[in-house]
Amino acid sequence: MSVESLFTPVTLGAIPLRNRIVMAPMTRARAGLERVPNQIMAEHYAQRAGAGLIISEASQVSVQGTGSVFTPGIHTPEQVAGWRRVTDAVHARGGAIALQLWHVGRVSHASMQEDGAAPVSASAVRGNVNTFTLEGFVPTTPPRALDLEEIPGVIDQFRRGARNAMEAGFDGVEIHGANGYLVDQFLRDGVNQRGDAYGGSVENRCRFLLEVTDAVCETVGSDRTAVRLSPFTVTWDCVDSDPASLFLHAVRELDRRSLAFVEIVERMSAPVAVSDGGDRAGAGFTPEDIQAAYGGSLIVNGSYDRQRAVLAVEGGHAQCVSFARPYIANPDLAERFAAGAELNPDASLLTYYGGGAEGYTDFPPMEG
Repeated sequence: MSVESLFTPVTLGAIPLRNRIVMAPMTRARAGLERVPNQIMAEHYAQRAGAGLIISEASQVSVQGTGSVFTPGIHTPEQVAGWRRVTDAVHARGGAIALQLWHVGRVSHASMQEDGAAPVSASAVRGNVNTFTLEGFVPTTPPRALDLEEIPGVIDQFRRGARNAMEAGFDGVEIHGANGYLVDQFLRDGVNQRGDAYGGSVENRCRFLLEVTDAVCETVGSDRTAVRLSPFTVTWDCVDSDPASLFLHAVRELDRRSLAFVEIVERMSAPVAVSDGGDRAGAGFTPEDIQAAYGGSLIVNGSYDRQRAVLAVEGGHAQCVSFARPYIANPDLAERFAAGAELNPDASLLTYYGGGAEGYTDFPPMEG
């Protein structure tokens, strides 16, 4: 077992990586009320350009897809220009970066919607869900179900977001299909109670995910398109009665599309309020089942350290490993792994969401 296996180059679709260490997408809420990426965000991402690939924090594809304060979008010219500042900074340091496309669905509040409208979801199922507003952490507004004729328009939001991401200079995009947001709400029968072509059977509940994926692939190319799924965790009260059947079908269908990669959240790695912390996949359903069903490139995520990452790559479990919390306090995480250096102490939870440089860009680099 050698850490050198993490530092062999790999190409995911059309995206070349100089190493197999990926910075996972993490909401940090530094974009201000305007939701436009700014200079401190450019500095934050540039500090972490030693990763083989950075996956950006989730970015809303529309006002309708917005669910939390101070998070960035990818649907206005100002946001595109702000993200261009970020991608230029990362590329100037030799890094690669993909944008995560995000529609929160029911994880929202009327105060963030146009004209105070209700958030949308697969079905009008509220759940025990909270979100961050200017008034603090509050229960979400009860959602309404998307009408059948509205769904193509929502898919087009992802298409436009992907096109904007390319204009902003990203190397690829990742569709956020995980963690209880809109795509996940269509996938799981605890939320999706539709009686039309998007509900009921596993095949129907996967339809929205696959149509979004096809739209994005047509826009930017399948070799620059990725998907994130969380088959083994429950977030935002988004449950399913048979996740094994659901997600094995989903990844087999995604495998047919020759994507750049699929990122799999194997378990939650941060003690944050967005998750009820439960592993609800059911007995006998494991990440190895996903590996067997998906023949393309996999990125795995969830409480990995350097040693476990080496084992995952050397054992063929995944092509790359993504890290979230370690990248908060260690902008030079890849360099520390290479040198066998100690990591900085974890950042304070109070600095995770919102604020300025503290807990965001002020961590000391590795000495020497």
